[in-house]
Amino acid sequence: MNSTWGKQSNSKEEIKFLTGPLSWTEELFRLVRITTEFFKGFRAFYGVGPCITVFGSARFTEEHPYYKMAQKIGYSLSKSGLNVMTGGGPGIMEAANRGAKEANGGYSIGCNIKLPKEQKPNPYLNKWITFRYFFIRKMMLVKYSKAFIVLPGGFGTMDEIFETATLIQTGKIFDFPLILVGKEYWQPLFDFINKSLLKEKTINSKDLNLLTLTDSIDEAVEIAIAAAKKNS
Repeated sequence: MNSTWGKQSNSKEEIKFLTGPLSWTEELFRLVRITTEFFKGFRAFYGVGPCITVFGSARFTEEHPYYKMAQKIGYSLSKSGLNVMTGGGPGIMEAANRGAKEANGGYSIGCNIKLPKEQKPNPYLNKWITFRYFFIRKMMLVKYSKAFIVLPGGFGTMDEIFETATLIQTGKIFDFPLILVGKEYWQPLFDFINKSLLKEKTINSKDLNLLTLTDSIDEAVEIAIAAAKKNS
């Protein structure tokens, strides 16, 4: 596994962009680049069949139980006729794509991200695109998916969980299951949500239904398949 995955950017251009206002010419150039990247994604994924996105850490090796769980999930989703979408990298992403490939050559799609050192997509992808901007990548993962299945992961995985939960909570997307697999890993997060967020009324009780927590691969896949059929 490539140890550079998930490391901070050393791009001077990116750092400059995020420090505040730039000249009008520089801002316009950035807008063109962002628009071009959106177009590239729309063109690449036009006409793809229903996808389920699998999230999780890039740091788990193939010997890890969570890697094996993701592999089984990818296999089951593909056997059901769904495409498997991931962030395109190693770890959980690779495992899900690998499982899909093992299911009679199931179809896998990757939304890779450009990082400080050249980052190759995992070898189990049928189609992939490498994005420069995280926010465009995340949008593509939501736009072309019918549900998210989330295995244990770090900051990036947490970002994807809560951004998606916010989109569901605010009615930007509907009937979109957000399924967290791995009770031992995720239970402290659910405890925090209940004991802090709900207690302080920063969310309401119905918001608890935005997330499903399970240890069952079959349950996670069944929920995702049902959502795909409902929204096809």
